Amino acid sequence: MLQSTLCYLERGDAYLMLHRVKKEHDANRDKWIGIGGKFEDKESPEDCLLRECREETGLTLTDYRYRGLVTFVNTEWPTEYMHLFTATDWTGEPHVCDEGDLAWIKKAELLTLPMWEGDKIFLRLLDSDEPFFSLKLCYAGDRLESAVLNGKQVEL
Repeated sequence: MLQSTLCYLERGDAYLMLHRVKKEHDANRDKWIGIGGKFEDKESPEDCLLRECREETGLTLTDYRYRGLVTFVNTEWPTEYMHLFTATDWTGEPHVCDEGDLAWIKKAELLTLPMWEGDKIFLRLLDSDEPFFSLKLCYAGDRLESAVLNGKQVEL
């Protein structure tokens, strides 16, 4: 079982997004995602969030919010618990990311980008400022087969 973080840095009506195009063997290849990555030993969700953000962007988060827990189940890899955050303030200057291209994308345009179908569900939850949530996303390869939000089936 894997543990990871994902964060959407928010600036006005846009999120900082990562277009995963630089690693050849990447489960997220060619998709747009937030900033984050896998836990290292002894890290809390916040520790992982702060480290991954510094590594991928060069920014140090100073105001962030833990928004939800997303459980990914896929026939092709181990179950993953992803700790989802948003951030509204940071220090530093962004740098080039070795995992993909960083870009500020308007929230109104996000759902038109290549991304995991389940990401669209939690992006809508973030946009509507839902309270802390638990979302289970079940995939067969790249295809979303089911989604369960706070114990209730979501219509796909």
